[in-house]
Amino acid sequence: MSAPSDVNEIYLSSSPHISSALTTQKIMCTVVLSLLPLCIFGVVLFGINAFLTLLITSVSSVVFEFLFRKLTKQPVRSSDCSALVSGLMLGLVLPPELPLWILMIASFVSIVIAKEFFGGLGANIFNPALAGRAFLFVSFPKLLGTWKNPSFVIDTVTTSTDAISSATPLALGENSVSIIDLFLGTTGGCIGETSALLILVAFIFLVFTKIIDWRAPLAMILTVVTFGWLFSGENGICSGNVLFELMSGGLLFGAVFMTTDYATTPVTKKGRIIFGFGCGLITALIRKFSGYPEGVMFSILIMNTLVPFLNKLTGRIYGTSKRGASK
Repeated sequence: MSAPSDVNEIYLSSSPHISSALTTQKIMCTVVLSLLPLCIFGVVLFGINAFLTLLITSVSSVVFEFLFRKLTKQPVRSSDCSALVSGLMLGLVLPPELPLWILMIASFVSIVIAKEFFGGLGANIFNPALAGRAFLFVSFPKLLGTWKNPSFVIDTVTTSTDAISSATPLALGENSVSIIDLFLGTTGGCIGETSALLILVAFIFLVFTKIIDWRAPLAMILTVVTFGWLFSGENGICSGNVLFELMSGGLLFGAVFMTTDYATTPVTKKGRIIFGFGCGLITALIRKFSGYPEGVMFSILIMNTLVPFLNKLTGRIYGTSKRGASK
C-alpha cells in the first residue's frame, strides 16, 4: 500500500475508464524503435546534415518541454519520451539541409505552442510535428521547396546546381524517377519520407504490437489511390500514376505515423475510418487542383480540427448493448 500523499490530488478524466498494461513510455519507446530504421536510412541517404537535423529537433524538443514545464511549475514528464517522438517525427518530415536555428524554432512551435499551450500530452488539438512543419512551410517556403539529392547519387551528365538539389519526385512528375527507386527510397525528399519499404515495415510492426490501429492509415491510402485512379485519365491505373501517387511525397509516412497519433485522431473505429477518408480526400484534391504538389500535411491538420466532432458523432454509449438494453 502506498503512503498517503501530502498533496490534495484529484484527477478527472472522461469515461469509460479502461486499464491497460501499456504505458505512455512503452508506447512512445516502441514508436521510437519503429522510427530508427528511417532515421538511419535518412542519414545514410543524405549524410551528416540529416543526422544534425534529427539531433537538433529531438534534443531541442525535449529541452523545450522540460523548460516550459519547469517555468510553469508543472510536473516534468521527460521520461515518457513523447517529446522525443515529436522531435524525431519533426526532423523526419523536414529537408536535410535547413539551418539549425530554423530547426530549433520549429521544435519550439511543435512542443510549446502546438502541445503545451493546449495543456500538454493528450490535450493538444493538432499533431505537434505537423504543426511545426506547417509553421516553417508558411514562414520559409523557399527553404522547404527544394531537397538535397541522395549523397551517393552522382550526376555524370551535368554539373549544374540541379545535380545537388531539386524538387521532390512528386513535384517533378512521374517520369522523374522509377517506381523501384520510390519503393526503396533512393530519391530526393524529406529525411524520413523517401523509403516506402521501411515505412511499410514500420506499419506492420506497429500494428502487430498493437501500438496503432490500421483503420485510419488504410482509409487514407485507399482514398488517395482511388481518387488518383479517377483523376488519372483514360489510362487509369495502367499508366502507373497510382503507384507514383502512393509512394511519392509524404503520403505513406503521414498515414502511418500522423493519422495514428493518439491525441489528435478519433478514439472510435468508425471515427478513424472517417478521419482517414477525409485526410485522403483532401490530400487528393490538393494534389490535383491546387498549386501545391503535396497535401498530406494540410489534410491531416484540417482533419485534426474535426476530431472532437467525429468522436461525438461516432461515440458509443458504454454499458448498453447494440439494442440499447442495459448490461
